[in-house]
Amino acid sequence: MLERSSKARRSRVARALAAAGAAATLAAAQLVTPAPASAAVSRAELALRWAPIHYQDVDATGSHALGGQSDYITMVDFDGDLNGRNNWDRAGQSGTSLAAYGYYSVVETSTHWYITYLFFHPRDWTDHPFFETEHENDAEGVLFTIERDGSTYGVLRGAVTVAHTDFFSYTPTGSTWTGGGESVDGTLQLQASPHDSFQHPVTAQEAQGHGLKAYPQYNINGDGLIYYPSTVAETPSNGNDRDVRYQLIDMLAPGGLWAQRATPSLFASLGTFAGDTTGDCGSGTWSCSTNSANAPWGWDDGNDVPARGELASDPAKVAAEYFTIPSGLSRTYTYNPYANAAAALAEAARTAPPNVD
Repeated sequence: MLERSSKARRSRVARALAAAGAAATLAAAQLVTPAPASAAVSRAELALRWAPIHYQDVDATGSHALGGQSDYITMVDFDGDLNGRNNWDRAGQSGTSLAAYGYYSVVETSTHWYITYLFFHPRDWTDHPFFETEHENDAEGVLFTIERDGSTYGVLRGAVTVAHTDFFSYTPTGSTWTGGGESVDGTLQLQASPHDSFQHPVTAQEAQGHGLKAYPQYNINGDGLIYYPSTVAETPSNGNDRDVRYQLIDMLAPGGLWAQRATPSLFASLGTFAGDTTGDCGSGTWSCSTNSANAPWGWDDGNDVPARGELASDPAKVAAEYFTIPSGLSRTYTYNPYANAAAALAEAARTAPPNVD
């Protein structure tokens, strides 16, 4: 897989999730039908409106693929607990659900909404023995910046996606934003959903390693899934199901992922999911690494200006760095729960091991 030449090659970093609460608490904040234009929009409604139609390539090759199920998106507690160190094995066990979920958080300023989406896989895997490292847990995603133009849901201006240890930036057709400190990597397409009345941005993830870019920079190659944002979570009927609804979970909800950030069974350190080498992880491949997946407050592109975790915790800085923005962009947050832990995030960024996801 080729990335921008200025970027480092993909690698794997640590992820950890913690068991300080019931699995059901992570599913808090289920979404409702988007508000009519006359109503004030909630953060949950805003997240549902802009949630991406998501193309997921599926590979069924080899035993680590679980017949393609290793490429299904799901909850971090899909197996009913908040132990990140048993997810590799539990993904292959009968009785566990791989129903489709995505995570989101909304941060606000007076001029923009910033919506971060995370898609989780229990395995980051490979089907060949050369130069590729597997690991337990995988979490990559995208940041959408929405200008508050006076309309109910605002207008989408730009996106930054996470593909392993690299960030990629996109603008939709007609956006007033152009390249800034980083060049724009492509056009963010929008498509109609059969499950609501909106045009949604379109993202895609590769099979196995699950890097995420704007569609069609990644695409379905043979078998694959198309996930649509909804208020229900469906399990794919097979690895080539082209209409699967996924439900959103608020990372900032009480008991949610952010609240669990210090739970040692789930997170090995701030922003890094806990994962070990038990089971067949690494068997027949180059190796299996530990603690090698990141939550949004651990995402990092080490070649770019924003620091580790700032895509989630200081998205206005990310937008200002990646894009040239002709209209005003406030850097003062009116809602940002991540900011309460800014000092801890900064210290974690300073002391974190190299990002190897």
